[in-house]
Amino acid sequence: MRTLPELLANGGLMLWLILLVSAVAVAVFIERFLHCHRAQINSTEFLNGVRTVLKRDNVVEALSICDATPGPVARLVKTAIANRDHGRERVREALEEAGLLEVPRLEEKLNLLATIAQLAPLLGLLGTVLGFIKTFSYMQGQGLYAHVSDLSTGIWQAMICTAAGLAVAIPAHAGYNYLVSRVNSIVLDMERASTEIVNIVTEGGKQ
Repeated sequence: MRTLPELLANGGLMLWLILLVSAVAVAVFIERFLHCHRAQINSTEFLNGVRTVLKRDNVVEALSICDATPGPVARLVKTAIANRDHGRERVREALEEAGLLEVPRLEEKLNLLATIAQLAPLLGLLGTVLGFIKTFSYMQGQGLYAHVSDLSTGIWQAMICTAAGLAVAIPAHAGYNYLVSRVNSIVLDMERASTEIVNIVTEGGKQ
């Protein structure tokens, strides 16, 4: 079994490119995971707290609760409270406008992760082809005098790049799907919260 330094040495330049891409994928996943973790709150509990405060006509405290709570749901609720005096339709319009700004923030960099998941196996395939080109070029130059140990260099590069490309693509694809599910869950919370906060601010805190 070859050691990691030997695998890196035999993988060729394409392997280093695949490793660079994998580092980007890991960084993007961690950043997006933490962002989603901060963005997702217990919206039911949060809205109950806002409703209780608004029943006492304490708008300043309600806005303070929104400012102290992270995530798009709190920002949408703050938008609704700020527009509460302009009627139900204006509140709905303000929430739609705010939602159009929040969703892209949640989806930011997800396309990059999806691109890496698609690109990694292609980079591995390119490394494989380059490895076989190296092998056949050596065979053509040496003919019957080609030595097996020299031929193995190109074959090793081909196999290592294929494995590396798949090893990056599989978790990147899984990570992308996981983050998409988290974003969809947050967007669903935003839609529910928007519907409920419209009722709260336009009916004086009553359902």
